[in-house]
Amino acid sequence: MSVAPPEQTPQPPRPSPVRRILDAALRVAGGLIAVVAGTVTAVLELLLAPLRIGGYPIGVAVLVAVVANAALSWFAIETVGSRWAVALPALPWVVIMVAAADRTSEGDVLLIGNWVGFVLVVVGAMTFAVMAFRSILAAQPPRRY
Repeated sequence: MSVAPPEQTPQPPRPSPVRRILDAALRVAGGLIAVVAGTVTAVLELLLAPLRIGGYPIGVAVLVAVVANAALSWFAIETVGSRWAVALPALPWVVIMVAAADRTSEGDVLLIGNWVGFVLVVVGAMTFAVMAFRSILAAQPPRRY
């Protein structure tokens, strides 16, 4: 009695070295763009935090933080191709927010001390955390290379 060999699935062809180098370069560029964009959006949110209408703070910086941080997290994960990439825009954002809450030697504070500043930091950080958690729960796509 003869046993048939197991069927083997054909393996996709390996990409050329040039294509692999180009892919790695694009991933690094995407990561750098995510870091720079995280820095820029943090500064933009700090500039929008004291915005008031009729003397009352309106909190538009909080909305910008949610939308921008979610978009940056998605961009970083997609361009770098790894779940940990959500940390690329999150780290400079958190560092800037922590630094903005500290008084300078002259007594200036960049992050205003009302509800907008508090909610901005909490909601912005939570947006990164939720996006990281969602990427952990998502099925890992198969590696192309």
